[in-house]
Amino acid sequence: MGLIILGAVLFVILVLIIYIIIIYNGLVTVKNNVEKGWSNIDVSLKQRYDELPKLVSVCERYMKHEAETLEKVIKARSVVHDAKDMKDLSNGENMLTDALKSLFAVSESYPELRADRRFGQLQGRISELENEIADRRELYNSHVNIYNIRIEKIPDNMVAGPMNYKKKELWKIDVAHRVDPGVNFSM
Repeated sequence: MGLIILGAVLFVILVLIIYIIIIYNGLVTVKNNVEKGWSNIDVSLKQRYDELPKLVSVCERYMKHEAETLEKVIKARSVVHDAKDMKDLSNGENMLTDALKSLFAVSESYPELRADRRFGQLQGRISELENEIADRRELYNSHVNIYNIRIEKIPDNMVAGPMNYKKKELWKIDVAHRVDPGVNFSM
């Protein structure tokens, strides 16, 4: 009788250990998906970061009186490069998005710039990268959401807590980017 009880206890312990391992492996997977999502954003940001000096260089030849606009792009690029955490990066990204919108809007006043083949290619490339970054941010937020849910749910939280899994921050946009720009078609 003692062997049966011992066998049953060992079986329960074994099942519990296997269950904890399964939970832990699931948490590792969602954690790595978050890191991979962030890395994918980082790759696109780096590509955009590398394209911006080329764009500024082309624009400088035509936009001699728009130094302030070009300086905003350069400054925002620097803020993104020097970001230490998600909040700094998000702020820098918002600055860069605004600066690029401004630059492309101002470029409308320079027909010879708009006609420059390199400018068109760079503008198209940066627009592609902006769309790619937006898609990757959405995927990143999806991974973060799954991760945050997993570490808060029972029984996963009983494994996540002792393993020091902390809640991750979602990628957020600046409040100013949530305002309706109010499109006006009347001229």
